[in-house]
Amino acid sequence: MDFRIRGLSAAPFTQYYGLSQSALAAHNIIRYHCDQHPGFPDRIELRDALPGETLLLLNHVCQPAQTPYRASHAIFVREGATRTWDRINTIPPVMKNRIMSLRAFDSNGMMLDADIAEGETEIRKTINRFFNQELVNTIHAHNAKQGCFAASILRLPT
Repeated sequence: MDFRIRGLSAAPFTQYYGLSQSALAAHNIIRYHCDQHPGFPDRIELRDALPGETLLLLNHVCQPAQTPYRASHAIFVREGATRTWDRINTIPPVMKNRIMSLRAFDSNGMMLDADIAEGETEIRKTINRFFNQELVNTIHAHNAKQGCFAASILRLPT
């Protein structure tokens, strides 16, 4: 079954690129300087930042549906990122190297299933298992350890 993994659009975040620490603090955002690789996963390009790059740590509403599953959490956005990862049937390296929590949602934002997966093979198997359920239309991938939203996985028409 075909699927699309999409990072976040840069549009909501570019207004914060280059702001001073005090201006960022007014929005509850913290600037980090990457000092290790891997370790700072950007949610736009779906890649780990390289040492020396800067990232913004901010809160992001990843599940906006007005259900009990409405959710937000901290995410990293690489300062200057503009090109959203958007690929079909391709697992980004940033997900292959982490234990992922995959959460299957219906079109109303209700969670129908959830599991953890580690490595490309397990992630693919879990995606296929979830999308074999007729009502699942979106899967949210989260980093299992920190709980941070990683990316959306969308069902493609067959």
